[in-house]
Amino acid sequence: MNDVKLAVLGGEGAGKSALTVRFLTKRFIGEYASNFESIYNKHLCLEGKQLNLEIYDPCSQPQKAKFSLTSDLQWADGFVIVYDISDRSSFAFAKALIYRIREPQTSHCKRAVDSAVLLVGNKQDLCHVREVGWEEGQKLALDYRCQFCELSAAEQSLEVEMMFIRIIKDVLTNFKLKEKRRPSGSKSMAKLINNVFGKRRKSV
Repeated sequence: MNDVKLAVLGGEGAGKSALTVRFLTKRFIGEYASNFESIYNKHLCLEGKQLNLEIYDPCSQPQKAKFSLTSDLQWADGFVIVYDISDRSSFAFAKALIYRIREPQTSHCKRAVDSAVLLVGNKQDLCHVREVGWEEGQKLALDYRCQFCELSAAEQSLEVEMMFIRIIKDVLTNFKLKEKRRPSGSKSMAKLINNVFGKRRKSV
């Protein structure tokens, strides 16, 4: 069984927790406490393979505050970066997150640089008060080698599910590429290191 670890990141109020819970339960909940982190665990079957999916939903950080992603970069196989299309400041924060993931200074952590990243413009149902154009999101994603989509956690359960499936497939593709390059024996060593230093799991 493959373990897939996703980190869902974004500014306060962008809807990252709503997207996560929508995917896991198909329910939409509009408000969440933002002062604690969670790791959700879900088993699923994709393309005939059994997967153990872990989704890390961290505490929301003030969008003007300095932030560190060091532990997230080392833990996650893929990242979902969420912004609110009706809030330009959340888009700027998403851009900063993506830059932090892709910046050359972290190139020593190959797992982070090679990770799958999906940029999500959330709250498409608020397009009448849109502050960030679809083209801006698409350009940001292209500039930083990311996937991109817009959707509404409030109204589009199927689209949310397909978004998560999309990033999981990208992660699995990366796994295959890394297997071809990985020397014999390093897989078991990487698993041992992860078991020792990995984040604490929380099943929901």
